Amino acid sequence: MAFVFRWLLRLAIALILLLLAGLMLAYWFAARSLPDYDATARVDGIAAPVEIVRDHADVPHIFGESDADVFFGLGYAHAQDRLWQMTMLRRTVQGRLSELFGARTLQTDMLLRRLDLYGLAVRAVPAQDARTRTALEAYSRGVNAWIGEVNAGARGRGAPEMWIFNQSIAPWQPADSLAILKLMALQLSSQMRSEVLRARLSLVLEPDQVSDLMGAEAGPGTAALPDYAALMPEALPRYAAASPQDDPLSPVAPLELGGSNGWAAGISRSATGATLLASDPHLALSAPSIWYLARVEMTSGGVIGGTIPGMPLILSGRSADLGWGITSAYLDDQDVHVEEVNPQDARQYRTPEGWAPFETRDSIIGVKDATPVTISLQWTDNGPVLPPEQFDLGTIRPPGHVTTLSWTALEEGDTSMTAAMRLMRAHSIEQGLEAGELFVAPAQNLVLADRTQIAMKMIGRMPARDPAHQTQGRMPTLGYLPQNRWQGTLPYEDNPEFVAPEGGIVGNTNNKTVDRPFPEHVSYDWGDSQRVRRWTALMQSRDVHTRDSFVEAQLDTVSPTARTLLPMIGAELWYTGEPAEAGTPERRRQEALDLLAAWNGEMNEHLPEPLIYAAWMRSLQDRLIRDKLGPLTEEFHRLQPLFIERVFTDAAGAASWCDITGSSRVESCSDIARLALDDALIWIAERYGEDLEGLRWGDAHQALQDHPVLGETPVLGWFVNIRQSTSGGDNTLMRGATSGTGPDPFSNVHAAGYRGVYDFADPDSSVFIISTGQSGHPLSRHYDDLGELWRRGEYIPMSLDPGLAYAASVGVTHLEPRAVGE
Repeated sequence: MAFVFRWLLRLAIALILLLLAGLMLAYWFAARSLPDYDATARVDGIAAPVEIVRDHADVPHIFGESDADVFFGLGYAHAQDRLWQMTMLRRTVQGRLSELFGARTLQTDMLLRRLDLYGLAVRAVPAQDARTRTALEAYSRGVNAWIGEVNAGARGRGAPEMWIFNQSIAPWQPADSLAILKLMALQLSSQMRSEVLRARLSLVLEPDQVSDLMGAEAGPGTAALPDYAALMPEALPRYAAASPQDDPLSPVAPLELGGSNGWAAGISRSATGATLLASDPHLALSAPSIWYLARVEMTSGGVIGGTIPGMPLILSGRSADLGWGITSAYLDDQDVHVEEVNPQDARQYRTPEGWAPFETRDSIIGVKDATPVTISLQWTDNGPVLPPEQFDLGTIRPPGHVTTLSWTALEEGDTSMTAAMRLMRAHSIEQGLEAGELFVAPAQNLVLADRTQIAMKMIGRMPARDPAHQTQGRMPTLGYLPQNRWQGTLPYEDNPEFVAPEGGIVGNTNNKTVDRPFPEHVSYDWGDSQRVRRWTALMQSRDVHTRDSFVEAQLDTVSPTARTLLPMIGAELWYTGEPAEAGTPERRRQEALDLLAAWNGEMNEHLPEPLIYAAWMRSLQDRLIRDKLGPLTEEFHRLQPLFIERVFTDAAGAASWCDITGSSRVESCSDIARLALDDALIWIAERYGEDLEGLRWGDAHQALQDHPVLGETPVLGWFVNIRQSTSGGDNTLMRGATSGTGPDPFSNVHAAGYRGVYDFADPDSSVFIISTGQSGHPLSRHYDDLGELWRRGEYIPMSLDPGLAYAASVGVTHLEPRAVGE
């Protein structure tokens, strides 16, 4: 027996040693891809030496004798820290994810192939101006120089992920950078999905009920929606299956997740007599963040701010003379068309002039561990044909028809990259506005501040629609009718513009910006109707502002939605009824109402009230709509504040939503509110326990900054995912949009991954931050070092002083031109 025991012990020790050896070997291989920031490299593609000085937060400050050499350095730095992320963005827009991930990403690849964003990017390279092409080419050379070092110097294949997905890295091309900008347009565009959802709702609801759920923002009167079914020549399904859950690898964000903030104060509203600007664009959270901080020293001056790896752009930042921020404009830049297919020849579709052939070509998609898939790509005059399984399009098209998409991002010769490059060289409001004229997509509100004035301008092409358009762009229409087709684009002068406003402050929270009739209306769907109220109150709460007051506003966690909705929803529930016995549902309801009655609406991570409020509103909305929408209920993952407000104020009879269809009695809104609160308290007890006062909003509202590829892998997920308790919510200025689905519906999945505040009284006192760290390498100390600062609402300096960069550097990379024949 002892003999057996000794051998079992020896075997166990041997296995443990083998496991440790394997882990050490894996660590060694993974660590090989960590770049040495204090190194010298001889490279092809530069005319003179380049220095990449990385400050204490790993922000590269790039110096060179020419702009081309500086952009080479930016490409090199991006590739050092985010090579895997860059290659994934490129694969996504090329429609080549399935080569790595198999059938899981086949639908995504099919969509990107049909949109042909990469082909459009390739064809758009010659349309850029000479300086932009030079920058793109130099940036590509910088990326490729690092790839060359990885291949030649045994640098762990460039990233740990490359060991798992062993694929060679193709050289970077200028078109790759243009394609990533188009991919951002896809992520920020939601009008098509709004059209489809509105059409689906119109098939099961009365027109006024559709308006209750998806009505336009307050403003001049809006023409009534037509009956969608009446527009189509064939019968359509009444209900359709709910959309599948979004894959982390999909570039299409959920419909309700858009959100950004940007504002500026002129010298009359600044305590220092100089302008101020705050910018915090919101995108899906991930590890690493999509944002990367950088400074480039161009011949026109230094520029510093937030970049997206893969593009040689400072998308939100400042120079010594000009600062800029961006928010999604929610321009209605997409239209869905239902195209009739010739019943005698499926290769043709109907046009105003008769039958015309589809433009058709085949595309082969490689699929890991499976046979390649060949798809037929089709285009019409109105745009690409999209299949019925994408965006629920099969639920709104009649038999014998296909659906197409008109979208400004599909314009040939897109010069958005040139516009963004010119903005980086601008020194005044006038030059910044002029640069914006060349911007096509995605449509953005550009907030500007130079040393003396402020402005905001929507940049991006506005489609020119016929005033007789059947749905005014709110629902799909028949593509062969001339009035439904686009008639080019409107002139740049028609884009909303606010220069040197009388009040001294300008800004946007994705809220409605103009009240103009169709077709100059900009949009019927906006990203915010709530946060703007809190922003307005904060801006008007003081005569003058400072950098610190702008920071305070960026980090504000008070929910105007909670302050508005709770008094009306609980109007007949507050302090009513006899005291209930401990442990009964009535007693828990009273305790919850007592907590909410004393709450100021602050969505602080340490408080219980935000969780009670959020769970109550979620249950309330579900009770109001589920019996009427059926499967379509799943399309409304998050609270629709204007809908709840309409119902509880009985706007145009909207209180009828409170009466449960099929119930023998007539339920009041107070009945539904009470039942929904009980539902919420049961859910809370099952998920977080019975102690209401011991609840923490931050336990439910954790920021899920997950690695989109390795995050779901057992064990590896512990190392690569970044989870943090956070304040804020769907309708706070420090917005943390909730997932709305699954066992953790209040997880924070979409937030300000970049924050910046620029003070032109002392530009080098400006500050910025991103939500993770600069490095995309999980073994780097810079993988998540900025994340805790971001969570606590702290910032790091945003200085253009080279002395400060050198003084606090963690390393200086010297790039030297390789001699001829070396």
